[in-house]
Amino acid sequence: MSGLVLKLAPKERILINGAVIENGERRSRFSIVTPNANILRLRDAIHPEEVNTPVRRVCYVAQLVLSGDADPQDAKTQLMRGVEQLSQVLTDSDSRKILGRATSEIQSEQYYQALKSLRSLLPREARLFSSGDCQ
Repeated sequence: MSGLVLKLAPKERILINGAVIENGERRSRFSIVTPNANILRLRDAIHPEEVNTPVRRVCYVAQLVLSGDADPQDAKTQLMRGVEQLSQVLTDSDSRKILGRATSEIQSEQYYQALKSLRSLLPREARLFSSGDCQ
């Protein structure tokens, strides 16, 4: 069986195709077998007031697709533009690999995977801002 496997902590919430679902008292594991289901772990959600850096902005657009609050085709254009802008700043080989993977995922409309890839750039971005290299 293929698809996305979610392991949820007790009381953890997820958003699936616009519906908020809360896990029960015990850890559980779900297999999402429906292709192209929009899924977002609410613990990973970026809130609008937290959208204050370039990587967070791109992640937020992907998140809006997953929550059903953005048209996927419009978002795809914004995401591709955002990844292109990030690639002009994040030029190390690891970042390039991540951005390349995110580009492929966006092109194939795998927005959950794209968000996951892009989120992996957040610690790197935080280090760059804290070191003063991005001013």
